[in-house]
Amino acid sequence: MVDAARVEPVGALEVACDESGYEGEKLVGGVTDVFAHASVCISEADAAACVAELRRRIRSPATMYKATHLLRSKHRAVLLWLLGDDGPLLGNARVFLVDKTYFLADALVTWLGARPELTRFLYDASRRTAEAEAFLIAANDFLRITLRDEQPVVSPLDPLLPAIVRAVEYWGAGGRPVAVAHDRQTTLSPERVRTLRAANFAGLEQVDSFTDSRVQVADFLAGVARKIASDQLKGSDDAEVSALLRPYVDPASIWIDNASWSRLTGSPWQQPKYGGIVE
Repeated sequence: MVDAARVEPVGALEVACDESGYEGEKLVGGVTDVFAHASVCISEADAAACVAELRRRIRSPATMYKATHLLRSKHRAVLLWLLGDDGPLLGNARVFLVDKTYFLADALVTWLGARPELTRFLYDASRRTAEAEAFLIAANDFLRITLRDEQPVVSPLDPLLPAIVRAVEYWGAGGRPVAVAHDRQTTLSPERVRTLRAANFAGLEQVDSFTDSRVQVADFLAGVARKIASDQLKGSDDAEVSALLRPYVDPASIWIDNASWSRLTGSPWQQPKYGGIVE
């Protein structure tokens, strides 16, 4: 089924996207602390070959392979192949990371009109004390209810559309229009897609990850990146895998923790600059 916002411009570069750790507007107190959005620019034939190779190497009877298969210790060599020089993704994929606690703290401070320095204070406090964490959980619930009353087309608590904007910005940096094939999400309504204001955005089509190998490959990368980034936030460093992930991590990711960012990217943290949306 083609989305109403889909456009078919001549010469558009099509990238396939999927995410991991998405819980809508629930940013804290949920299942995941990191949101990862992966975009890949490979052909369907190459993606199908990648999935087939993963099946050959992993040999699981599962109908649908997920990142969890790659993250099992017995399949470490397969993960290293996928991310490494001999795999199909290097130079053809990108992953945008969001520390969901930081994303919430920033959204809350912006909504309150408070001084930006409060964002760092709230973030650091929530990681040190249960009371501060409970405050952010309550603030998250409050904002979700308040924003429903205000009825914005795109919620400032939803990291998905900013992630798509960033993918279009990255792949369209040379001026070529970019069309997105994305795994189906109920939040990607035609009205919300039309609010995207990224240079060279050519449209979006929602596809079934079960039948689109490109989206399956994006799912692998997103799931792996989310787990690695989440472990790094907790201080658990897998240096070998983190080093292989570095070429894929978008420097414009929404992050603030310097220690984990340095391990993920090999560079000190800088204030992130990510694409915006227009309601």
